[in-house]
Amino acid sequence: MRTQTRGGFTFLEVLVSLLIVSILSGVVGLSLYQYVRKARVEAARTQIKTFQTALQIYRTEVGRLPTQEQGLAALCVKPATDPVPTTYPEEGFLDTQTIPLDPWGNNYIYLCPGRNGEAYEVLSYGSDGEPGGENEAADISSSGGPAAGAAGLRP
Repeated sequence: MRTQTRGGFTFLEVLVSLLIVSILSGVVGLSLYQYVRKARVEAARTQIKTFQTALQIYRTEVGRLPTQEQGLAALCVKPATDPVPTTYPEEGFLDTQTIPLDPWGNNYIYLCPGRNGEAYEVLSYGSDGEPGGENEAADISSSGGPAAGAAGLRP
């Protein structure tokens, strides 16, 4: 009589395979997460540079910067508060009718004048949405200097 053997994996082999796949997934996932964090910081810097360009064009076209009360929204739609610009392009100064949020879903902050003597400052409070912080929670500012110290300033 011949005994029949079944082919396949033992329970232990399946568990070891799942463990190896889990470990590899964790390592790859953490690596990808680091890139996503860095990409958000770079996206905020790029958006702030876009605001800077639009603000420079606004100043050239209108003759002055938007007031802090008018805010960055003045780049999208003609301000209704004084001083109302006499010349304003129909399409605004950005490709959108609303100011985009930063990559973490928070509003960008517009200060006019800036805290370090600049004509204006645009900043994002980073991933935590609060002044200060480190790494991806660090503030990102158009002034080039440290953006910490804007406590209590909200749009």
